[in-house]
Amino acid sequence: MLKKYILRHKQLLHEFFRYVFVGGIAFIVDFGVLYLSKTLFFSTWDHTGILIAAALGFTSGLVFNYIFCLLFVFRQIDENARHRKIRSFILFVIIGIIGLLITELCMYAGVYLFGQKWYLIVKIFTAGIVLMWNYAGRKVLIFKGAGYVQE
Repeated sequence: MLKKYILRHKQLLHEFFRYVFVGGIAFIVDFGVLYLSKTLFFSTWDHTGILIAAALGFTSGLVFNYIFCLLFVFRQIDENARHRKIRSFILFVIIGIIGLLITELCMYAGVYLFGQKWYLIVKIFTAGIVLMWNYAGRKVLIFKGAGYVQE
């Protein structure tokens, strides 16, 4: 009983580290698209340009994250989850949209409080908040028991 408990928590910890790794790369995609789109396309826009660039970056990171969560993070999805791909994708998108709303609110508040020149620093803190939301939401609502050894 104790061995199974320890194994399950060890697996959950490894899964979370894989999620953070994939999330880190998705963050680089997100951050890069944010910076490039703000610099190249929305440089003359004020707050609105930052919010649009943040949405573009977030969406790019979300697509990357979805693909690599399926391939690398939540690898051992049970047979029922495979049959619910459409439902799982819809939940993934809904969780992502909530993450986007959190991103937009945090970016708006951070840029309002600290000024436009700090938008990249605000994005770093925002990404940490959204990372925790996304992992918890996806783990609970989509990948419930995925990755655990069954005895």
